Amino acid sequence: MLPPPDLETGSVQYARRFAGPSGAYLLNIQERGLRDLVDDGPPLHQSALDVGGGHGQLVGGLLDMGIQTTVLGSTADCAEQLLQGADAGRVDYVTGDLLALPFPDGRFDLVTSIRLLAHIDDPDRLIDELCRVARYSVIVDYPTLMGANALSAATFPIKRLIEKDTRTYRSFWPARIEQAFRRNGFAPRRRFKQFSAPMGLHRLAGKPVRMVEEGLRRIGVTSLIGNPVLQRFDRERKA
Repeated sequence: MLPPPDLETGSVQYARRFAGPSGAYLLNIQERGLRDLVDDGPPLHQSALDVGGGHGQLVGGLLDMGIQTTVLGSTADCAEQLLQGADAGRVDYVTGDLLALPFPDGRFDLVTSIRLLAHIDDPDRLIDELCRVARYSVIVDYPTLMGANALSAATFPIKRLIEKDTRTYRSFWPARIEQAFRRNGFAPRRRFKQFSAPMGLHRLAGKPVRMVEEGLRRIGVTSLIGNPVLQRFDRERKA
């Protein structure tokens, strides 16, 4: 049996991929995107569930926005990084099946999930569950088949050479993800595209790539071809 997809992302070893200035930059952009999507959404988010969030990457941002946060992971081992972080005592950690979340319908105002859709065997069922337990909104990230990521299959050996421990992952056309959410009664809303340059290149080259990245962001290139995409989906109101 394969290990759960959130086991690696919740490990201390995985967190080392975000060490140093380049890692801090990547996480800062991710949090900026999260805040933009939450601020632009329904003003009703008081509770959140972060599915597969043992990595702890979203917890600080959610808590700073005053949102009471619960994290769900496949096993206790999936929270290694979260439980060693500064926010460990400020969140509830629950274990359960990622594809059969142990919560009633509409239990949380906001449901988030990052670094999971691209690695799970049944992304449609995951989306079904995220939508089921969300009262108002869902925010996910996913790599798209656009920009530099269009060559992901061909360049994966280079990515592995740079990052050493990177995993294979699935990329999506945005319409594919949006269709799955529409099927659950959630309308696609704002997207936040994170990086024009591959994340592996940021880790390899550091500051020069960050400078180019910010230039591309200012002139609008990142908003066109950036990867991965953070996107918010809102429950459609019944007429």
